[in-house]
Amino acid sequence: MTMLRGFNHVAVLTNDTDRLHDFYRAAFDAETIEAEKNDEMRLSFIKVGPQSMLHVFQFAGNTEADKQVPMFGRGRLDHFGLEAASREAFDTIRDRLIARGASDGFVTDFGSELSLFFRDPDGLEGEVLFEHNPGSTQINPPGTKAAGYEPVA
Repeated sequence: MTMLRGFNHVAVLTNDTDRLHDFYRAAFDAETIEAEKNDEMRLSFIKVGPQSMLHVFQFAGNTEADKQVPMFGRGRLDHFGLEAASREAFDTIRDRLIARGASDGFVTDFGSELSLFFRDPDGLEGEVLFEHNPGSTQINPPGTKAAGYEPVA
């Protein structure tokens, strides 16, 4: 029995909600929803899948969104992974992220999945994945270049 359907939400901090909304709308066609806004706090949601959202918090005077360090040195939440709906969607998202300067376009072939990392305007690292070889038991190490994808210089 499968107990879960995926993640419900990931809560993130930002210093510029509008900029973050613009990025996710432009790169992923994500829907944004305003929940609450006052002088001290703004809460909104970015839908990144049928049941998955980023809960975006902006607090007056909070500087936590400015703190980013290298991968696996970022604390308890290092990055999040989004599942592309199709190969076409994966390729479109990749093009959009490259155009926005959010990714160098390098695609890793993990065997069963393709993987592309990006960084949003607040520096939060994300990953877009697409299961291109369902049922494959081959596992390639990180950094295995996927055929047909050239990174940008």
